[in-house]
Amino acid sequence: MITTNIVSVIVLLGVLVFVHELGHFLFAKWFGVGVLKFSLGFGPKLIGRKYGETEYLVSAIPLGGYVKMLGESGTDKVSDEDEQRSFSAQRPWKRFCIVAAGPAFNFLFAVLVLAVINVTGIPTLSNVVGGVQEGSAAASAGIEAGDRITAIDGKAVNSWPDIAELVADSNGREMKLKIERAGKTFEIAAAGRIMKGKNLFGEDVDSYKLGIQSSQETFIKRQNPIMALVSGVGQTWYLTELTFLSIVKIIQGTISADTLGGPILIAQMAGAEVEKGIMHFIFFMAILSINLGVLNLLPIPVLDGGHLFFTLIELVTGREVNIKWRETAQQVGFFLLLLLMLFVFYNDIMRIFS
Repeated sequence: MITTNIVSVIVLLGVLVFVHELGHFLFAKWFGVGVLKFSLGFGPKLIGRKYGETEYLVSAIPLGGYVKMLGESGTDKVSDEDEQRSFSAQRPWKRFCIVAAGPAFNFLFAVLVLAVINVTGIPTLSNVVGGVQEGSAAASAGIEAGDRITAIDGKAVNSWPDIAELVADSNGREMKLKIERAGKTFEIAAAGRIMKGKNLFGEDVDSYKLGIQSSQETFIKRQNPIMALVSGVGQTWYLTELTFLSIVKIIQGTISADTLGGPILIAQMAGAEVEKGIMHFIFFMAILSINLGVLNLLPIPVLDGGHLFFTLIELVTGREVNIKWRETAQQVGFFLLLLLMLFVFYNDIMRIFS
């Protein structure tokens, strides 16, 4: 199990870091910026080879990676002949694109992975009713266990999520439900009622429901490549929103910071997903890729988001942010990031002992 965890997390982080750094690398090359190093991992070099001006490395600490560009810091010495190829000499919008390409590639990777999963097929709850709550809107309307709901207000439904979404969006108005029962098809009028429940963050929420339960019958839902890609974009957008909202909830205290995890938790989760099957593992990879993209967009100076923030100021004001201010901000950002890493490591260790 431990070996599975280690191997799976190395593969997981290796792929995600490669995708992220590939975004920086390709856009830097596209804009004619010199790239000196492309490294998977930090610290001492394990293996490496140089092609042209770029040295490609695998380094000892597999918790990230980097692309080192010519004149990246603004204080690096660059020869006169290479000045035009340095990162700092590029126009602000070009630098913005190069930096933003890393997180953008993480989101793009998630879209493609989710599209592949949608084409391959996802186990989905069917549209068969398994139970009816006593005294509910469904019971009053005459819906029974074993009924198959095939359409709502003329819109075909073939899965439980489709039914739940349409009922929740009905705002309590009367709906026409097409029902299949014992080989017969007929319509039933029903209106959802406000019921209390919990959202993904454990908060109490009110939503419209009929008071029915799924039969837990499943089928494999597959999509053609075009629809799978469209769904992949929508799912990535939804998961991105959810990730940002989770960060807000943690800051607000709605979600405990103890839920945050580091490399140990990721390794445990990656190993568990591998044992469930390859599709579970790549779905987990897509989720983590979105998390990595969101994390790097946070306006913390040592992260891509911090660089984007400073570049955005330059685009708006027409002046570069004072180098001393940037260096100070990066030191503070590095310190905050270090504290965060120590905190998630502490959480990981406490989970093991508990």
